[in-house]
Amino acid sequence: MKNLPTLASASLLSRRKMLGALPLLLSAAPQAWSQEPTAMEKIKARGTLTVALYKDNAPYSDGAASGMSGLDVGLAQALARQLQLNAALLPFDSGENMNDDLRNMVWRGHYLGYGPADVMLHVPVDKYFMAENRQAFIFGPYTREHLVVLHNPRRLAQVYNPEDLAEQKIAVEQGSGAASALMGYKGGLLRGHTSLYKTGLDAAQAVLAQQSDVAFVTLAQAEAAIFAAKLDRKDWAFSKLVLPGIPPNGWPLGMAVKAGNKELATALDDALDALRKEGTLLALFQSRGLTLAAP
Repeated sequence: MKNLPTLASASLLSRRKMLGALPLLLSAAPQAWSQEPTAMEKIKARGTLTVALYKDNAPYSDGAASGMSGLDVGLAQALARQLQLNAALLPFDSGENMNDDLRNMVWRGHYLGYGPADVMLHVPVDKYFMAENRQAFIFGPYTREHLVVLHNPRRLAQVYNPEDLAEQKIAVEQGSGAASALMGYKGGLLRGHTSLYKTGLDAAQAVLAQQSDVAFVTLAQAEAAIFAAKLDRKDWAFSKLVLPGIPPNGWPLGMAVKAGNKELATALDDALDALRKEGTLLALFQSRGLTLAAP
């Protein structure tokens, strides 16, 4: 009888056997302990990259999802192909400012129920803007945009400063930074000569149609208007104009994903680099009459 284990010792042996078997039990049920798929894994699983684009931002993006056109549309599709994915376009109306746009389309989603997208294009790559929007990761500059004065050099030889426009009919996009800078210059010196248009493209087209003398628009808007009208770019001048509040060297345009989605950002950055090296990015610009400026 003395060789029989006591009740306490039997219980101890039972606990030891259970603890020894625990690693085997855990390894036998890996699904119960698996991690949540990453954002990149979810994208690959559905086979689609959802890209947020501005609705009314010609020549970069314009139109509804079923019929969007523009440089950013072509870029979104090319990036998706590089990642061996399909591109799903998510067009949206701009908010009060770009902080709203990043919140609605990148990291939280719109209160109307759409978004966020996987990535948003046409985002300024600026350190101050990035510091204000830490919920988003901004990266991948693909071009540099800047404002120009579009004019006919045969009617106005050159523009050196804002005072050169004092007697000119000026076209500018309503609600834009260009419009604010022009209208506010020296207490409204140019306000009486300035007409507001729905888009910068419309403002540029007003100059081509001789409805205005000059247009203060982005270089892309000016070039797109000339290209659409099938005019020779060499017949038009693009003068730089320094105004308070306007970056003299322009601003780089890039992409944004939700902060923490660094795997997706790295994949997109690599895809953009490949498009640049193989000449696809340049071809996207040239096919639309646009200049690809180094960011």
